[in-house]
Amino acid sequence: MSDNIILEDISYSDVVDLLLERNIVSIFQGRSEAGPRALGNRSILYDPTDPNAREIVNTAKKREWWRPFAASILLEDSHDWFDMGSIKESPYMMYAIPVREEKKKYIPGVLHIDGTCRIQTVTEEQNYHYYNLITEFKNRTGIPLLFNTSLNLAGEVLCHSAIDAVSSLERSSLEYLYNPETRKMVYVKN
Repeated sequence: MSDNIILEDISYSDVVDLLLERNIVSIFQGRSEAGPRALGNRSILYDPTDPNAREIVNTAKKREWWRPFAASILLEDSHDWFDMGSIKESPYMMYAIPVREEKKKYIPGVLHIDGTCRIQTVTEEQNYHYYNLITEFKNRTGIPLLFNTSLNLAGEVLCHSAIDAVSSLERSSLEYLYNPETRKMVYVKN
């Protein structure tokens, strides 16, 4: 292992501590997602309450400033935060849904200019560890969602292997890579 890589044991609570300190945390677990979205297995996570979230994460990913982001939300809270209409769930992050007016002030980091957010609804059955991480964030903040974007750098494909993920961290300002299955965090000192 490289001298600039540290491996530590970590809990959901520890990850939430990092997020609340406004650190970007990448998550790498299970099989890679198929399709156009990161759904909690190969994702970059951030605090959705930070109004500067888009700029911070776009800079870290080396992407254009205007690129929007998404949110992963606990399914049971989705209708309280978003005007879902007839949509019961959005597990594949396919819809940009209006944020309820009274909730907009709490999640400026994922709010699009038109007042919508592309969301992924998450259940414990769909993604056990990701669900529990979001639940821990909700328990600490009252906000049942996390800022989510794909684990890759601009112009690159989604990280498929742990080697890809660590390489992305080493070539960017990203520092944390969390694997909830092993409860390990890789910290890359850049």
